[in-house]
Amino acid sequence: MYEITPQSPHPPFEIEERRRFLSLGLGLGVLISGSGLTGCSLMSSRKPVIGLALGAGAARGFAHVGVIKALEAQGIRPDIVVGSSAGSMIAALLASGATGSELNRLALNLDEATIADWGLPFSGRFGGLIKGDALQAMVNREVQNKPIEQMRIPLGIVATELQSGKGILFRSGNTGLAVRASCSVPGVFQPAVISGKEYVDGGLVAPVPVSYARQMGATFVIAVNISSEPGYQDASGTFGVMQQTISIMQRSINQYELKDADIVITPHLKQMSASDFKSRNAAILAGEVAAQEQMTTLKEKLKG
Repeated sequence: MYEITPQSPHPPFEIEERRRFLSLGLGLGVLISGSGLTGCSLMSSRKPVIGLALGAGAARGFAHVGVIKALEAQGIRPDIVVGSSAGSMIAALLASGATGSELNRLALNLDEATIADWGLPFSGRFGGLIKGDALQAMVNREVQNKPIEQMRIPLGIVATELQSGKGILFRSGNTGLAVRASCSVPGVFQPAVISGKEYVDGGLVAPVPVSYARQMGATFVIAVNISSEPGYQDASGTFGVMQQTISIMQRSINQYELKDADIVITPHLKQMSASDFKSRNAAILAGEVAAQEQMTTLKEKLKG
């Protein structure tokens, strides 16, 4: 503490210099304390909060597993993970504590028939061939019935509220049910009902949920884009037309969403369709290769 009195023996000019120095010191102190920084932190950079945004793409989602394996091999692990549609299932398993190798084993052993509980065609209020109960049960079994808020890694699951068309980010509640909602492709899955509201595919509003990763606090976002390119898809038949329509819409949304990502990893899946579960091994490999192609840039940006 400084004490300045009229009886100070110092000359007037020295008193004035001390006052200026004191004012400068106090002003800097207020600036530092107001910003929540310390003197040392002004000279150092904070560690980034890494968000992993896993996108929509049905069977193409196996590529997410390859990306995660490649990141883990380089010691890169997300602080936050967010998923849409197929990405929501991988995100939930990763957030619960599964490693890339465990996800790889689960993917290769997955029998798609175990998550396809067929209902009567177009039954119920909104139709849909698959009810979704089996998918919900499978996810909850794999995460040991942990709710979203109890995951090891903060988890966000994106779905679309059917009535309003708004994107919803689930941060708590039944994990399997949220994944079911996020994966409910209209016309294929029956909408999921949560608290009296119907929810459908998260890929309709966020094919790659970059903005939701930011919303959760990520300062560095790694986006994995597995959206189908319209030019490579078979647009024949009812489901072909529906998938082509979704691909066109997702490409338009991604043009804006992906701009906010720090790194975009796009596995080279080309003509792999959203229903091609037989090509899962190739999709996993494509994810690993795509991540390796971006690894040098990714590490440089993380250091910067």
